Amino acid sequence: MTALRWYASDVWTLTRRDLAHWLARPGVAAVSWLFPIMILLMFGGLFGGAIGGPSGRYFEFLVPGMLALTVVFGLETTVTAVATDAAKGVTDRLRSMPTNASAVVAGRCLADLANSVLGLGILVLAGLAVGWRWNHGLVAALGALCLLVLLRFALLWLGIYLGLVVKGPESVAAVQILVWPVAFLSGVFVDPTTMPSWLGAIASWNPLSTTASAVRELSGSPGWGADSYAARHAVLVAVASALVLTAVFLPLSARRYRRLAA
Repeated sequence: MTALRWYASDVWTLTRRDLAHWLARPGVAAVSWLFPIMILLMFGGLFGGAIGGPSGRYFEFLVPGMLALTVVFGLETTVTAVATDAAKGVTDRLRSMPTNASAVVAGRCLADLANSVLGLGILVLAGLAVGWRWNHGLVAALGALCLLVLLRFALLWLGIYLGLVVKGPESVAAVQILVWPVAFLSGVFVDPTTMPSWLGAIASWNPLSTTASAVRELSGSPGWGADSYAARHAVLVAVASALVLTAVFLPLSARRYRRLAA
């Protein structure tokens, strides 16, 4: 029990450290929360009339997709934070201290998840302001939130791995650029069936697409009604995709962390 208390204390200390970085840079945090709202208004306002959406109400279709996209944007935050700590020697100092190595990673996870949940809450309020509504009950809402947090948790391990691999925070720009193809090669903004067949198949199985479709299904928002397996079983595929990402990148991150020079 004493060992468990020490571990919990280490995790909480490191979580507070990461949260303190957000409080010390409120402008950066505000931009990370407001940027998805800008994308929502830009696509919904500028292109919504042309795209129309499956029901002619593009905002109702777009908001669940933007919730999933916001989770993916968090990948950049994790990569930047981990790469910066590694470049400044903070990671090596933490490893040299009498602190459980997994507590360092757990603290990062809790802080990033807390930031993501807050960002999702702000985007939900923006969605309600532009006319999106949650048409199903509280249980479905909690289920959708769990799916979004599960995908964020999976991407955390991908972000931690990339942050430990890249050579300094300057290299993070390459990761940031790659986020956009993943975002657009999905069903967040348009119907994958309008793409070339091979490209649409890739977009349909994109974890971002399946999570967006699952949130639409749970919220009662309009979807494209595609007939692929990924579209018909969006919740199942979204959960499976997040678990696969976690199963791959969690051990890779742990191995990379152990191999860092002391």
